[in-house]
Amino acid sequence: MRGVRIPEARGSRLRVSPTAAGARVRVEGVRKETIETGRNRLLVTGALFLAVFMVIAGRLVCLSMPAAPSGEASVARQQYAGVAGRADIVDRNGVVLATSLPIASLYADPANVMATPALVQRLAAALPGLDPETVLAKLDSDAGFVWLKRGLVPRHVYAVNRLGIPGLEFRREERRVYPQGRQAAHVLGATDVDGSGIAGVELAFQDTLSGGDAPLRLSLDVRVQTVMTDVLARTMREFDAIGAAGAMLDVRTGEVLALVSLPDFDPNARTTAAGAAGFNRVTKGVYEMGSTFKLFTAAAALDSGTVRLDDVYDASRPIRIARFTITDFHPIERPLSVPEILTRSSNIGAVKMALDVGGVVQRHYLRQLGLLDRSAIELPEVGIPLVPDPWRDINTMTVAYGHGVAVSPLQLASAVAALVNGGTLIPPTLIKTPRAADGRRVLSEETSQTMRGLMRYIVVNGTGKNADVPGFAVGGKTGTAEKVVDTGYSANALISSFVAVFPMSAPRYVLLTLIDEPKGNEGTLGYATGGWVAAPATARLVTRIAPLLGLSPQPTSEIHDPALSPVSANGGARTRKRNLVAN
Repeated sequence: MRGVRIPEARGSRLRVSPTAAGARVRVEGVRKETIETGRNRLLVTGALFLAVFMVIAGRLVCLSMPAAPSGEASVARQQYAGVAGRADIVDRNGVVLATSLPIASLYADPANVMATPALVQRLAAALPGLDPETVLAKLDSDAGFVWLKRGLVPRHVYAVNRLGIPGLEFRREERRVYPQGRQAAHVLGATDVDGSGIAGVELAFQDTLSGGDAPLRLSLDVRVQTVMTDVLARTMREFDAIGAAGAMLDVRTGEVLALVSLPDFDPNARTTAAGAAGFNRVTKGVYEMGSTFKLFTAAAALDSGTVRLDDVYDASRPIRIARFTITDFHPIERPLSVPEILTRSSNIGAVKMALDVGGVVQRHYLRQLGLLDRSAIELPEVGIPLVPDPWRDINTMTVAYGHGVAVSPLQLASAVAALVNGGTLIPPTLIKTPRAADGRRVLSEETSQTMRGLMRYIVVNGTGKNADVPGFAVGGKTGTAEKVVDTGYSANALISSFVAVFPMSAPRYVLLTLIDEPKGNEGTLGYATGGWVAAPATARLVTRIAPLLGLSPQPTSEIHDPALSPVSANGGARTRKRNLVAN
């Protein structure tokens, strides 16, 4: 057809209109935008997952560590950071006896606090026990510094901070706590509100403890301490006594394994230490110890060479001097050998033996044994012995059986340790000692060996029978003394005691039991003497304590000193008779 041109199919070019090209560019742009948006979304999603995983990991770390509730934990970190700390006190086995916990105390400068009754009421609601009137008076004062409440635990600090009261501040402090409660209260003592020692070991070792270094390790064994407290408390109740005291020492080192004074107190509540409860009967109290002193009379007589075991003394009649008469509790009314004087606890025999020794020698030995001077124990509460001055013949006579001189129970136990450990006086200590301590020789080895035999002889054959424990070879001596009252001595107020050593075959421990003013009962036929009251308590103590210390019962075997074998019930087959004329 004319006028129409058909393009050739081969080699020909199609022309795209500008409108079509624009559309294609737009399509390409949308695709790129979509890809970029997807990439950004992926990055955001990945970042969110990473953040979630980091939060989870952080939370797991927090949960694996102990922490207080978030608010209190934050307050605690702010208030307690940097507390120096007072050193712990532990027993010989590492059991904590005293430790310190962080606390805070609330104070203010009154000039910086807008004190109103409403504000004080809010503060009192947050701190139980706070007296609103007292606090308001403090905040209205002209003082530059006032304590509002001391000894706050973290929840109290948190509660105060939540109030948002301007001008209130906290000071970091410590509270001394005693996890074992009343156990060893008289040894540990206490600290004041500022954390400084005011009694006991807390005061004696103030500089050491305030340094906050390694724990102070005492010689006490809290297991033995607990058993002794229990037995003495039961004995007090059984005999309606007003008090009791007990001490246990290692005769080789002088270490004090237990020291109990009853009634006692809770060092966590200092107000419980008022009156008799705060008095340490073992170290501060001094008492006339009665017939336990006959051991020292015999030791001085034998060691000085003045008396032999086979000597006898006439105990058939009382001794009268001036307006006084010395008698025996159970009169024997015949001559007695030295072992019999101890086993039958004869005052008359002990007096005559002491007169042979003489006052000068008697006083010398008592001083050597540490009975006339203050104890060297590491406590501020130490009593001063009451000693006759001048020392006349009448004093020599009464001291022979434990009257006229007053010592602390700990001094007596330490002196008895010297009688049986080979004759060496080792000062008692409350600090754990890794080896046998050095001491001062006060008796010969031979005299010490003889005293071991005599003390075992007393338990097997004499007034100490109630203290015997099969398998542990207990040796010892009873003591009963009338207490001094305003008008003289009271027959109704006794100090009943028993001092024991075990095992006597190889002396290891000395154990003193003292009951203050016991009352006899049906079980003791009305008697309240050392043999009826303190000796049975000693047997119970040995029975319970020995296994704790690794001691096992051994087959029965008596301590036989060669010098004791010839002694018979009537004074011995071979004797040198002395002082047969009664005074």
